[in-house]
Amino acid sequence: MMGKTWLSGLMALAMTAATVVAKPTNVVFILTDNQGAWTLGCYGNKDIRTPHIDALAAGGLKFNRALSSNPVCSPTRATFLTGLIPSQHGVHSFLDPKFMMGPQAYNTLEEFTSLGEILHKEGYACGLSGKWHLGANLTPSEGFDFWVTKPDGSTREFYDQDIIENGQVTKVTDYTTDFWTRRGIEFIEANQDRPFFLFLAYNGPYSLGNLMLNEARNRHAAYYADKELPSFPRDAMHPWQHHNKKFHNTDAARRRMASEVSGVDDGVGQVMAALKRLGLEKDTLVVYTADQGWMGGQNGLWGMGDHTRPIGAHELMMQIPLIFHQPGVIPAGATSDLLVSNYDFLPSVLGYLGLGNKTPASPKLPGRDFSPVMRGKPLADWDNTVFYEMETCRAIRSQRWKYVSRFPEGPYELYDMEADPQERFNLYGQPGMEEITQDMATQLDRFFATHADPKYDVWKGGGSKTKRVAE
Repeated sequence: MMGKTWLSGLMALAMTAATVVAKPTNVVFILTDNQGAWTLGCYGNKDIRTPHIDALAAGGLKFNRALSSNPVCSPTRATFLTGLIPSQHGVHSFLDPKFMMGPQAYNTLEEFTSLGEILHKEGYACGLSGKWHLGANLTPSEGFDFWVTKPDGSTREFYDQDIIENGQVTKVTDYTTDFWTRRGIEFIEANQDRPFFLFLAYNGPYSLGNLMLNEARNRHAAYYADKELPSFPRDAMHPWQHHNKKFHNTDAARRRMASEVSGVDDGVGQVMAALKRLGLEKDTLVVYTADQGWMGGQNGLWGMGDHTRPIGAHELMMQIPLIFHQPGVIPAGATSDLLVSNYDFLPSVLGYLGLGNKTPASPKLPGRDFSPVMRGKPLADWDNTVFYEMETCRAIRSQRWKYVSRFPEGPYELYDMEADPQERFNLYGQPGMEEITQDMATQLDRFFATHADPKYDVWKGGGSKTKRVAE
């Protein structure tokens, strides 16, 4: 009897010890700059080589219909980190350089609770390696202690560029995509014995500016030098195209984009190899996504929503890759056709980590928790409706329909996304469309009436923390 009692006590003690030393799940959040899901092999691209990202998807969960709530980098990064939409956090467009460096620099997320702050309070080591573009770039903030970033938001090139490290601006002569990867892995190595959150924010593939007409210099440049890349459509330029006109139907721009996508893929492979080498692969949630979508010739458009006039809301300006990977927890080879937004990211990651009770209560988040899907469980009551805004342009996307409204007097758009997924035929104002148009408009107005902060609701006279691109 005594032996059984002693054995039971020993087993209970062992179970208690195991519970005590159980380490929270690490998080590696890989965010790219201006990348449509369509540029990746796992999303159907047959031209661009992305074997490591494809492997990440094959070993985890891939969302087929993930959309960003805005087409510009500063607002979408703010949304990923806070769960708030632009008319809540006030970052409606890309941030002016004067708010990143110099006497007017300030952290645009300061009044909100962000993912880094939440995880820092839970004992995570938090590190940023890559693009910040949310203000006060010299100073670590939002729970991040490790802080290696850029002094600016745009990318002029990927070699001989200024970076910020240890509070100082210095120059990196080598490939910055490799530099961010290297610093990110160093952060993982330094914190392998405690829970960590790495925000690996690549400024590639970028795909904008004069660099698109320069030849790539990374290891993929030679491979793409003579490739036709038919996944980039050849089409007449859309009449709404305002910027980026010189990139249309240009082989140099297509090949540069492809090279930079493959360069990012190399980084993903190196990070995954490091996690495996350190025995951390099964203990780490790896997320791969982009700040917003990007168009490379589809419908005669190149770029994002801020590159058209009027401001654009095309599906491919919104559609982003979204991949979650953790062996043994997230089912391998899983896919989801749920319509999800980047404003769903924060509550879902916290839910997955068992920290759903740490989700900020104020301001009220528009996002929903899809973390059961990450664990292979169905979500029968999910509403396939997401919302989008870029200054005076707002849109609602449902399972079948997309409605786009522009303040104050249009133009308006309505598309049947099942019959016309490329958004070629605007049904707004057509006979028989009155009821669906009114229903979508009502839902759109109700969403922003619920969530928009009057201080940042530009439709109702509110302001912005950023300079407006279209007045």
